[in-house]
Amino acid sequence: MSKLEGRTALVTGGSRGIGAAIAARLAHDGAKVAITYTKGAEAAGAVVHRRIEQAGGTALAIQADAADDHAVAAAIKQTVAHFGSLDVLVNNAGLAIPKPFEETPIDEIDRVIAVNIRGVMVATQEALKHMPDGGRIIMIGSCVGERVMAPGLVAYAATKGAVKIFTQGLAREVAARRITVNDVQPGPIDTDLNPASGDWATPQIALTALNRYGHVDEVAALVAFVAGPEAAYITGASLTVDGGTNA
Repeated sequence: MSKLEGRTALVTGGSRGIGAAIAARLAHDGAKVAITYTKGAEAAGAVVHRRIEQAGGTALAIQADAADDHAVAAAIKQTVAHFGSLDVLVNNAGLAIPKPFEETPIDEIDRVIAVNIRGVMVATQEALKHMPDGGRIIMIGSCVGERVMAPGLVAYAATKGAVKIFTQGLAREVAARRITVNDVQPGPIDTDLNPASGDWATPQIALTALNRYGHVDEVAALVAFVAGPEAAYITGASLTVDGGTNA
């Protein structure tokens, strides 16, 4: 029996990159998976149909802007209504707008906060209303939430630092229900938004100990472990998968 058999997971921002890899891996491990997406119904459909259903899994795509409180809460409710439960929430949806802080318009800062902090809190609060004892809440933070070594990421790093502390505080509040809360913090990962062949790649690789970008499947593997039964004693943790960037 697969370790997530009989469980339902929701991955926010699951139509591409790290989120798509997480959704596919959780489905591979037996979970029924819902994903949310803001734009790109075709990409979301490809994750559901080609990466999950054609491999024998069960999935659902829900359009929901991570900065829209009502849409986020509705996505949680729709997941529960469709699958009958919600056991694992992966707060993956995130936004970075790299530029010097003093040149960043306040509306862009507001958008980063709305997606990376407010959206995470809204999704988590709604999920806790439906999640049974023994559930899993997993944040996708960032290694820059602990250590910022490059310019242009001040607002983004601040939100990811907040996610780290939110994780620690919430872990204590929900521990009596045996719900674990953990923060998976990727470093440089090869995605369409941050490709290993892009302009930012060389300085990022230089900061790693392993001298390479990570793969989305390497992040997904850690998320799958934290979501599974073997991680029942891990909570309030910040688990960095960054090739030694923060070493």
